[in-house]
Amino acid sequence: MWVVKRSIRNLCDSVTGFFSSGDHMPWCDPNTIAGCEREVSEAANGVSDELKSERIIRLSWALVHSKQPEDMQHGIAMLEASLANSGSPLQKREKLYLLAVGYYRSGEYRRSRQLAEQCLEVFFSLSCILSEFVPSIAIFFSDGLIGIGITATVVGLVAGGIAASLG
Repeated sequence: MWVVKRSIRNLCDSVTGFFSSGDHMPWCDPNTIAGCEREVSEAANGVSDELKSERIIRLSWALVHSKQPEDMQHGIAMLEASLANSGSPLQKREKLYLLAVGYYRSGEYRRSRQLAEQCLEVFFSLSCILSEFVPSIAIFFSDGLIGIGITATVVGLVAGGIAASLG
């Protein structure tokens, strides 16, 4: 009986931990940032624009995932400056997401949410374009979102019921 109660408690803890409001995004260490900075400086010497852009995005990712506020601000500034030059919707979505992460980490939650919503708009406009070419994608997205909603509701109800019975 003790093992069953412990297993249920572990399940509740993991479900609660998943749905808690903690920061589950990865952090980046200074060595990784230094490596990305080296890649960007090397890219200045005759590398294709595409590769240069890729390395800048990687550096931006590392900076907004840093624990140092000045790194986060530097990453945000780089992304803001390069957002207007986004070539594709996917590149724009990636930059919006990284900006949202940077603003979230720096405590500017309202701006982070605005950017996350813009990122979703880009995603949904892209999925609409794709649904014109591949109709099954539209069915998958709508059915998938409904399935995710149902699953999340069931998990929430089960976790709530277990928590209530243990409490």
